[in-house]
Amino acid sequence: MINLYIALQNNVPVPKDIPLPLPMPEWFFVVVLVLSFLLHILFVNLMLGGSILTLAAQIKGLKNKEYDILAHEIAKTITVNKSIAVVLGIAPLLSINVLYTIYFYSANALTGLMWIAVIPLVTIAFLLTYLHKYTWEKLEHHKAVHISILAVATVIFLFIPFIFLTNINLMLFPEKWAVVKGFVDALFLPNVFPRYLHFILSSLTVTGLFIFWYNSRKSYPFEEIYKKFTRYDIQKKGYSLALTTSVCQFMIGPLVLLTLPSKGMGWNLILVIFSGVAFAVPAMWLIWKRLTGEKENIEKDFYKIAFLLGITVLCMGSGRQIYRANSLEKHRELVKIKTNEFQILKKQALAKIKEQEAGAASADMSEAEKGQKVFSQYCASCHKIDEKLVGPPVLEMAKIYKGNTADLQKWIKNPGKKRPDYPQMPGFESQLDQQKLDQLAEYILSIK
Repeated sequence: MINLYIALQNNVPVPKDIPLPLPMPEWFFVVVLVLSFLLHILFVNLMLGGSILTLAAQIKGLKNKEYDILAHEIAKTITVNKSIAVVLGIAPLLSINVLYTIYFYSANALTGLMWIAVIPLVTIAFLLTYLHKYTWEKLEHHKAVHISILAVATVIFLFIPFIFLTNINLMLFPEKWAVVKGFVDALFLPNVFPRYLHFILSSLTVTGLFIFWYNSRKSYPFEEIYKKFTRYDIQKKGYSLALTTSVCQFMIGPLVLLTLPSKGMGWNLILVIFSGVAFAVPAMWLIWKRLTGEKENIEKDFYKIAFLLGITVLCMGSGRQIYRANSLEKHRELVKIKTNEFQILKKQALAKIKEQEAGAASADMSEAEKGQKVFSQYCASCHKIDEKLVGPPVLEMAKIYKGNTADLQKWIKNPGKKRPDYPQMPGFESQLDQQKLDQLAEYILSIK
């Protein structure tokens, strides 16, 4: 009760939850959220990284035709990866709705039109990538126009993650909901920009590995497509990109960690993050080993590298969920208290309606019965009859103040703090008149 009071005094919004049971255990939805999000983000990375590399290669292709061919080959994969990313985004979106309903929808409401804009932005970018893909030959002699189409799509693809990151980040700061005035305010909350930069680097790392794999397939008619580039040339470019961006992530990673507000930090998070780092280091070493080794051995450790980095990604995704759970733990406890209070008030309201419908007269109630009603309204959220809730059980009060109504009333009106393991109880002097105090005291002392 006192925690809720302090939260309200500090203008922290504490809404009541929807008291509906989950259809499955909570851990099940957590697992679905983490795994489905990682699958979704994999194809988002390929979509975004592919768009960036296609744009860069096509610009470079204005002087070197081989890069234009490379751009065309990567461009073929963007729309496919985009479609898969959208489909795989449904599961994590539904999971986070179930687990963090209040927080997710509050963030949606506060970011407003920008959150709604995700759908038309994705649609426009999707159509532009198709336009770019299927006008390659028609706009062969209008490269500026063709490149501009992809540039606009890439800018949109770069902006959409800003919206998602800002929205998901805002979920973690209920204490900021009262002062955030829209998307721009939320954009400058802690950790948005470092996480965004880390995300861009991750996209390029994943795309670098994808390019290596895509061009290493035995069924891929590489020699029929490229005139000057060898398979090794493209493989080396893919690995070089993956290694360079991984090194950059190691430099940005500490910044991401340091800009995380301390409220979500914990040893469980630190352990998971550093476990991910422990798997990433040997993967990077293997990439370096293949880049500096013999040409014919460059494909040798690819699946080991992919596995190690896959474990790293799993650790990072799990770490994100751990941080979210840590950050919101105390606020969710307050929401539970608020929900319980609402349930009590709801039950009281329903009981009152039934009482009125039945024609029960309140004058016929005994003082103890009236006191029970007062207790339900003011005390039941923190006290149970025979066990500790927030405060001590009622039976203990009845025993301490047996036959001493005056001291019990004095304590209710202006309580002190006797025990270090119980929170300070707020006073009720201004909320209870003498009649209600008499009724409440009689009810407490009548309990045996």
